[in-house]
Order: sequence, then structure tokens, then C-alpha cells
Amino acid sequence: MQGDEIGTNVYLTRERLSEIEAELRELKTNGRKTIAAKIAEARGHGDLSENAEYDAAKEEQQHHELKIARLELTLSRAKIIQASDLPNDKIYILSRVKLKDLKSGQNFEYLLVSPEESDFEANKISVTSPIGKALLGKKPGDSVEITVPVGKLRYEVLAISR
Repeated sequence: MQGDEIGTNVYLTRERLSEIEAELRELKTNGRKTIAAKIAEARGHGDLSENAEYDAAKEEQQHHELKIARLELTLSRAKIIQASDLPNDKIYILSRVKLKDLKSGQNFEYLLVSPEESDFEANKISVTSPIGKALLGKKPGDSVEITVPVGKLRYEVLAISR
């Protein structure tokens, strides 16, 4: 990810790329057909100027097309990354990082991923999040202080793996 401005490229695993492609196919085929049917049905109810069902269907269509456009933009900027292609000496995207909270002594493990793949409940944090940004480039033994909305966190990097 070094050398690229955040926002220029979208770094995805092959699996996530496939998921996005499948979602886009579904939205373009079945999703559009479903919305077109709703619009046609609402048109059949008469006067469009006072037809709440028609207005709702048109609004749904706008949201649907916006989602398609966002997914297409993501795919146009996608770069496939594989953990095996990245060095293991420092924390990079796709690093599995074991951390020790220096205040509580508790250990945590996170996987650093692209913003499109982040899922905090699954311990997948974005490299663009405050924690992700602070960890990038660190090595085992390094300490890091991270400013987050609830205050400051202090961690020691215990291990890095892929």
C-alpha cells in the first residue's frame, strides 16, 4: 500500500473481490427487475403526482443505482492483494497482529484489512482506522500510542503473522 494515496486504489483479497462481483451481478439483474416491477405496479395505480407507492419505488431505484455505481467504482480501483506477497517483518495490510494492552495487560489479535473488508466484531480492522494507521510499519517489540475517540490506547506489538 505504500506509495499510493488512500482512496486511489482499493486493496481487496481475491475472495472479497469475488463477493463484490457477485453482489453487483445480483443488483444489475434481479435487483433491477424487482424495482422495475414495483415501479410498473405503482404506475398502474393512477395519478403519479400523488402516488406514494410510485415515489417510494423511484427512491428505491435511486438508492439501488447508487449502490451499483459505488460497487463499479470499487471494482475499477481494485487491486488484488495476497498475504503471501507481503513481507512479514513489519505490519502491513493483511498482517495478523498480536497486541498487548499496556494498561490492562490483556492481549488482542487483529487482522489489518482494507476499509471494504473491515469487520470490528470479527477483529478485522481497517488500515485507515486510527488503530490501523498507528500500527502500519511497526515491528514486534514496538510500543504504540493510539488516539481514539474514547482516549488514548497504548499497545505493545507482540507478534506479526499472515
